[in-house]
Amino acid sequence: QLQLVESGGGLVQPGGSLKLSCAASGFTLDYYNIGWYRQAPGKEREGVSCSFTSGTTYVESVKGRFTISRDNAKNTVYLQMDSLKPEDTAVYYCAAEPMDGNNCLFGYYDNMDPWGKGTLVIVSS
Repeated sequence: QLQLVESGGGLVQPGGSLKLSCAASGFTLDYYNIGWYRQAPGKEREGVSCSFTSGTTYVESVKGRFTISRDNAKNTVYLQMDSLKPEDTAVYYCAAEPMDGNNCLFGYYDNMDPWGKGTLVIVSS
């Protein structure tokens, strides 16, 4: 019954911006940590950003460029991506865990549940 759906991916030039959305249904995201993950071809899944009760986290490679936010009224989490680089090319996923979990905080993915199906971001000139 718990579902996350990502949207907003696409093709963008280096230096451009995209805003990804993660819409939740079947649960209220207020009580969950929500993380954004990405997986590029041939690479392990990587934690990008996490929104949890005490704040937010970012992987070093996106600090200053990406911003995670929530709109609780819309039950949606966003990832604003600015100054995009070709190395940001990946399928981006959102995932949730109960707010007392720590997988999101540290970028771990094994016990995040549920997951969205992903949205593809391609950064290319």
